[in-house]
Amino acid sequence: MKKISAWIAAARLRTLPLSVAGIIVGAAAAIPISKFSFSIFALALLTTLGLQVLSNFANDYGDGVKGTDNEDRLGPVRAMQGGLLSEKELKNGIVVTAIITLLIACMLIYVAFGSANFGISLLFFFLGVASIAAAIKYTVGESAYGYRAMGDLFVFLFFGLLSVIGGYYLYSFSIKEFIVLPAITVGLLSTAVLNINNMRDEASDRKVNKNTVAVILGSPKVKIYHICLLLIAFFAALSYAIIQWEYAGAFGLIPLLAFIPLFKNIRVVWQNKRPALLDPELKKIALSTFAYSLLFFIMHAIV
Repeated sequence: MKKISAWIAAARLRTLPLSVAGIIVGAAAAIPISKFSFSIFALALLTTLGLQVLSNFANDYGDGVKGTDNEDRLGPVRAMQGGLLSEKELKNGIVVTAIITLLIACMLIYVAFGSANFGISLLFFFLGVASIAAAIKYTVGESAYGYRAMGDLFVFLFFGLLSVIGGYYLYSFSIKEFIVLPAITVGLLSTAVLNINNMRDEASDRKVNKNTVAVILGSPKVKIYHICLLLIAFFAALSYAIIQWEYAGAFGLIPLLAFIPLFKNIRVVWQNKRPALLDPELKKIALSTFAYSLLFFIMHAIV
């Protein structure tokens, strides 16, 4: 029972709602063109959840091996850091999770494209492999990009652009210009979650030479960066609502309700002087991003 609890802790269940936000948005955008498929939606969710759990295992392992998870870290104690899982156990968990996730991704590709679209299927297979590699290489290995201030870019690309636009393509076999706007919104909000995490850990990351955007910019520049992430995300969401006004009318403004807690977050972050107090803001942004995706889906389902 203790070992099961350890694996659940390492999977970091609180991060899972954020990971599926892009998939929900991409699926919602397929509703107006009558292309939504529950089987594709379910498999896409499972694939994304697998990638997130894989990333969490890899982060636990990578930061544990490098000594980044130490007594100076302000966040929750990780599984390897707390001695709940060994280095070997986590490494095996990464391998098993990667294999299972790739198998589910292959099922998703087959259900979406069948056997008649080999070229597109191959492209998405490589995107799946790239996603798995990105999940692992964030903190694992000497070339871990999370230690080179590249985490924000990869989160924006994979959680935003690839998740939303790629998800929409699974249903529609096309890419419409409008889908870029909600993809930007989800990508920037997901990046803001990582940025808050890095702002909280800035001092301890600096000690172990983990170069995040927060470490490089320092305060108050990283606060300005954070505010820009949220404001650009809002204006992208607002622009989408305006473009879709003829289709959705005032209902198109419903997803913007998710930004109400984020405007409060801007004030909290700007006034913050103790990074440890930023930890609750992680949940606020993650849940607001998830709320945006749900409201986005509901809006498309009712109009």
